[in-house]
Amino acid sequence: MRKILLMLCVLVCLLPVMCLGEQAGQTAAPTVRIALKRLALTDRADLYLCGAYTLTTAQGTTIAVPPATKLTVQVRDNQLYLFYHSLSLCAGSGLTLQQNEANLGSLQGLTFTDNGNVYPGDLELTVQGGMLQPVLTLGLEEYLMGVVPYEMSDSFPLEALKAQAVCARTYAMAAINPDAEFDMTDTTQHQVFRGISEDNVNAIRAVEETAGVVGFWQGKLANCYYSASNGGQTETVDNLWNAPGNWNYYQMTDDPYDYENPDSVVLRARLRKDGTNLPDAFVQLLAKGITKQMKAAGFLPDSRGLRVDEILSVELTEPRYKAPSRLYTRMKVTFRWSGRTGTQLAATPAPDGTVPAPVMEFGPYTAASDAATVTVDLFPDGVNALGLSVYGAGNELVTVKEESGEFVLESRRYGHGVGMSQRGAQQMAGKYGKTFTEILAFYYPGMELMVAPAGSRPLPTTDPRLAATPAPAATPTPRPTLMPVTQPLPEGAWYASVEGIADDSSLNLRAQPNGVADIIMRLYKHQLLMVLPDCQEPGWVHVKTDSAEGYVKESFLEKWEN
Repeated sequence: MRKILLMLCVLVCLLPVMCLGEQAGQTAAPTVRIALKRLALTDRADLYLCGAYTLTTAQGTTIAVPPATKLTVQVRDNQLYLFYHSLSLCAGSGLTLQQNEANLGSLQGLTFTDNGNVYPGDLELTVQGGMLQPVLTLGLEEYLMGVVPYEMSDSFPLEALKAQAVCARTYAMAAINPDAEFDMTDTTQHQVFRGISEDNVNAIRAVEETAGVVGFWQGKLANCYYSASNGGQTETVDNLWNAPGNWNYYQMTDDPYDYENPDSVVLRARLRKDGTNLPDAFVQLLAKGITKQMKAAGFLPDSRGLRVDEILSVELTEPRYKAPSRLYTRMKVTFRWSGRTGTQLAATPAPDGTVPAPVMEFGPYTAASDAATVTVDLFPDGVNALGLSVYGAGNELVTVKEESGEFVLESRRYGHGVGMSQRGAQQMAGKYGKTFTEILAFYYPGMELMVAPAGSRPLPTTDPRLAATPAPAATPTPRPTLMPVTQPLPEGAWYASVEGIADDSSLNLRAQPNGVADIIMRLYKHQLLMVLPDCQEPGWVHVKTDSAEGYVKESFLEKWEN
């Protein structure tokens, strides 16, 4: 620990920083390039600038854009069109917004919604498959301010947030790859990034107070994996991913902090010994396991012919990995049971000729002479049948205990379980007063902490020649011509117009009545529509014009009164 604290007091130029293209001896803070996938931009983006920017198009046109400006970028015919005040400009295949220095005394950058979180840095917009593809380049420390409060809540104890900041910083530095199109996405594929909100004061403080601190193992940046909850036992990289390399700073060990945290996710299934509360899906698993016995005794060979009279024992068997792993893969159930016969009665046609569904006539239950033992796979059959799937990854830690009159199964682990547990870190810092260095030492034993160059990314000033040069001559912003509706109105149909959107916005016309269906085109304000009466999906309507047809949300329409 003394060695770690000493390292935290010394600024060290690290080899991975020099690998970013710098020469030895330089200490520039690293930048990261983030593909903004989470925003799910389609063919339009509305940008609100809370900082000064220089905009450069693919053709080389450069414009100085002052703060407090709204820009709209739209894809048309695989080209980007920029709308800025009364100016409309074709930007070609892409454009870049470079952030400039501006003495505004507040958080600077751009937002994608009015009053939304701020995205500092330079934004590059290109067109791929007819859709906008945004990549943001910003300083590493600024990036972390938009990661830490969304990977771990801003309400967590400060020392837990500091541990999260070090993990996220180490992960990000290890992901920097100048040869790739971008370094990371803003989704759970890498790390969630949602821009910066000054309301997240604790997370911002955690980033600032650990500026540049990263984890190292054997002279290289560590891979600081983390997850929400490990269920009371840490997992190892070797077990989970079989990735090449030396991963000895990960160990499989009990995590009492995660286990005792009341906020860790725990699912429970209570199986009464008399079998009176068993889920149908679980009974189906048991019936499947004794189909041969049921047939041999003349009983109906499925769950309709089975009654569980008494559960004698429930055991968890076959760990997926060698001890001390508690990740069991199978469950053995021993129970007494009864079976019954079933006969399908002939259905009598109704007077109108329709044939009702077949009716099954059941005989009485008869107790089997011997108890049965069935072993079922926990993943996915057992956890799904008992409602014990926490995360859907098939790696839950399941335990079973016998209480008065029932067997209680508990399921834990939210995420992969490798590295730091966020719930464990919360408990360590909040209840036990552990520091971030102690938290990291527990989850990454042997990992060393060092300090890489950190600080704000230097911003260029606006070229004074651009500020003095008039912008290109303004032209009216083009508005698409509204489509005609001249066809006769079918029976039950009605007219409506698109009104529930802003003047500069649009409404998606989709191929199916749901929010993930393909977008056929954009409908603009005041577009007249014929609304057909055949859509059964609540909240959606089937609409058409003379040249287009699809589905829209009804809440955006205003019905025309005859």
